[in-house]
Amino acid sequence: MSPQSNQQQTRRGLLKYLGLLAGAAALPPVLNSCSAESASTSEQSRFPPELSSSLAKPLAAAGLNPHRVALVKTTDRAAGVRQAIALLQPPSFKQKRVFIKPNYNTGDPAPAATDPVVLETLVQEIQAAGASAITVGDRSGMANTRSAMAQMQVFNLSQRYGFNTLVFDELSRDDWQYFAAAGTNWSQGFAIARPVLNADAIVNVCCLKTHRFGGHFTLSLKNTIGMVARYVPGDDHDYMRELHRSGSQRLMIAEVNKTHRPSLIMIDGVDAFVGGGPEQGRRVQAGIMLASTDRIAIDAVGIAMLRKLGTTREVSSGSIWDQAQIRRAADLGLGAVSSEQIELVTADQGSAQLADEIRQFLV
Repeated sequence: MSPQSNQQQTRRGLLKYLGLLAGAAALPPVLNSCSAESASTSEQSRFPPELSSSLAKPLAAAGLNPHRVALVKTTDRAAGVRQAIALLQPPSFKQKRVFIKPNYNTGDPAPAATDPVVLETLVQEIQAAGASAITVGDRSGMANTRSAMAQMQVFNLSQRYGFNTLVFDELSRDDWQYFAAAGTNWSQGFAIARPVLNADAIVNVCCLKTHRFGGHFTLSLKNTIGMVARYVPGDDHDYMRELHRSGSQRLMIAEVNKTHRPSLIMIDGVDAFVGGGPEQGRRVQAGIMLASTDRIAIDAVGIAMLRKLGTTREVSSGSIWDQAQIRRAADLGLGAVSSEQIELVTADQGSAQLADEIRQFLV
C-alpha cells in the first residue's frame, strides 16, 4: 500500500474512531489479587480465571481496535504527545483520579528517564480532559528516587500544575498490596504500590531503549517494575534482587502486569538507546512517539523500531512474539498475540511511511 493510500485509510479510520468515541466505555483497572486457591496451573495462563479474560472487550464492543497503536513521526516531544493522544482517542479521564507512572530509574536525560516536556504535556492534556486529580510517582532502581524525580523537575512541575507526587520508597507497609506467588515465577510473590492500584486511570509513560541487565528491552511491560517494591517495611525480602538474579526475569516482568490495566501508554522514542541501557547506552535519534491502550502491541512496535534502527542480538533475534516478556504477557491475556492484530494509526505521510517501514520488522 502506498503512503498516500495508507494515509487516506488512516484518516477514514480516525473519523470512525471519533464517531464511536461517545459510546466507548472507560476501562476500569483490574485490582484482584492472585490466590493459591484459584490459580490455574496451566502454562498458558496460570492466574485466576477472572484475571485471565481478555482485557480488550470493552474497546472491542465499542467498535474500536483494542490493539491499535498511534504513531507520530516527530522530534518535538510536546507536539508528539498531543498528536498521539488525539489519534488514539483513549478512554476519557473526566472526573477520574489519574496516576502517572513515568520512568525515573535514574535522573539521567531521556531516553534514560522521562523527559520533563513529556510529563508536563501529559499533565496539561489530562487536566484539560477534566481529571479530578493527578498523582505522579515512581521507584528508582539505580538512583535515589527523590533525587531522580527532583533532577527531572517533577516537584517543580507539581507546584506549577498542582498535581500530587509520591516517592514509593517512602511508603508505609500498609501502602503496599501483596500478590501471591502462586502461578508466577516470583518465589514469595510481590507487592505493588496501592496508590497506583487505587487510581481510576493509570498512565504508563515509557522510553524507547534496550536493557543490559537481563530485561533485553525496557518499554511498557518493564516500566511496570517501578510499581513493585524493592522492600516492604517490616519485610526483609529484596524483591528486586530476586528479579535481577532470576533466570525467569523476563517472565516475572510480564507477570506483575496482570495486577492492573493502564488507560494510556506512551513511549517517547524521540531518542532511543539501541544498546546498553537503561541509564546509558548507544543513543540514536529515532524520531517517534507512540500511544496505545495495549501494552503488548505498543511494546511490539517499540521492538520493531529498535530492530529497524539496529539493536542488540537479544532484541533483534527471532520473532518478536517469541521474546519472553511478550510471549508471557500474551499467554496471560494482556493484549495482542500477533502482528496481524496490531493497527498502526497515523495522520500524515511521513508517519505513514515510517509505519510501513516498521511493519517489515513487526514479525
